[in-house]
Amino acid sequence: MIGFFETFSWIELFKATMVLFAVVDIFGSIPIILKLKQEAGDIHPLRASLVALFLMVAFLIVGENLLKIFGVEVEAFAVAGAFILFFMSLEMILGVKLFRDESSGKMASVVPLAFPIIAGAGSMTAIISLRAEFQVGYIILAILINIIIVYIVLSSTKFIERILGDGGIAILKKVFGIILLAIAVKLFSSNIQLLIS
Repeated sequence: MIGFFETFSWIELFKATMVLFAVVDIFGSIPIILKLKQEAGDIHPLRASLVALFLMVAFLIVGENLLKIFGVEVEAFAVAGAFILFFMSLEMILGVKLFRDESSGKMASVVPLAFPIIAGAGSMTAIISLRAEFQVGYIILAILINIIIVYIVLSSTKFIERILGDGGIAILKKVFGIILLAIAVKLFSSNIQLLIS
């Protein structure tokens, strides 16, 4: 761990943080969050953030070992993850629905807010995929930074909605969709070469 801090790179941390930021897409989820607040009466930002943090870190630690049990290489999972990120980016850019979401429940802060909206299939896939690109320390810091952003957004969704408006939120979603698409292409091209070789 000491070696990690000796060779620490802000650029690497920024890259890992932006990948997760684009996948979690908390700003793009603001309309869904507001709808949940109307249906459930209220949501608890701290509870939702802590549950999402636990799920992400747990999957980061255990995820690779689970893959080894099934005999799957990290690079292969990263390529599969690239496909998921690719289709998620198409959802954001084109405004289509490719993934079915059947989650429901009374505990809106945990289900479906913490999982699967924040810590969903996309973010789990991204976390494992990041293992092929970055050191674990960068990924943990990236998760923490994103959870702090998530908490801030959850605590001030109405204020953000007033400032951005529907048009601003739609533009953010398109921009991060394009970023996510570029990340998916890069993830695929860099890991497919390792698998072939």
